[in-house]
Amino acid sequence: MHRLRRLITHAHPAFPSPSSAALPQRRVFHRTVQRHSRSAATMTASDSTLRDFFKSPKYAVVGASTNTEKFGYKVFRWYVTHNLPATPVNPGAKAIEVDGRAYPTVSSLSELAGAEDTSVSVITPPHVTLKTLEEAKQLGIQSVFLQPGTFNDEVLAFARENFRTVLAGDGGWGSEGWCVLVDGERGLKSAGKL
Repeated sequence: MHRLRRLITHAHPAFPSPSSAALPQRRVFHRTVQRHSRSAATMTASDSTLRDFFKSPKYAVVGASTNTEKFGYKVFRWYVTHNLPATPVNPGAKAIEVDGRAYPTVSSLSELAGAEDTSVSVITPPHVTLKTLEEAKQLGIQSVFLQPGTFNDEVLAFARENFRTVLAGDGGWGSEGWCVLVDGERGLKSAGKL
């Protein structure tokens, strides 16, 4: 489903004159989101993919951040608060602190022990995501969760061609598509972990 963004210019309400050329203008962004249909067939496939991702014995969060305002931090924190064995992947930080506890980072997926048994959440720009997925493929990783904003058409095509389980793009319950923060608990429940 496509999300549309339109820029609409409105006359300032304090000036009722029909001559819009002389009126102060304000820009208003309207966002139209087409809701996803929820047929039984699409939900079954989506839920089974979500369940498969969360059946993994361990997880890695590529793009985990030390900045508490960034989604890289929020997603890693989600794994920690749900008591899941997650490793933060960030080449620029030695550790990510969550609720007073420091979690040591690794610089890349190749530093993970047993990478082939790890499901990977990605929170990086598309050009970094593609490099991450290329590395994940070489390591035998089978399940990836690409957060909104981490992919483009090239990344999605690569992911769908090379991984057994891919959560990305339209789907899930959030308006932006699949998101660990929105869909994760449902996945944990379906995997029997919650």
